[in-house]
Amino acid sequence: RRQQKMLKMTPAQCRAGRALLELTQPMLAEAAGVGLSTIVDFEKKRRSVSDAAKQSIATALEAAGVEFIAENGGGAGVRLSKK
Repeated sequence: RRQQKMLKMTPAQCRAGRALLELTQPMLAEAAGVGLSTIVDFEKKRRSVSDAAKQSIATALEAAGVEFIAENGGGAGVRLSKK
């Protein structure tokens, strides 16, 4: 079972992950089971989004093939995982 680790996903990581997968905001909202406004507001830093919503977004991105890279001296990031 995967550990619940992506509560610290940044808006930039969300945008980058979506770009790598060529997902629109509505596509990600549907995959994550959250409202479109949640994706838009999170990515644009308009409001604080719940930890549960961030976890759902991160889980949807991971399920689609994004791997989150922790802040390890070089800065947080994302990449496509090897299948």
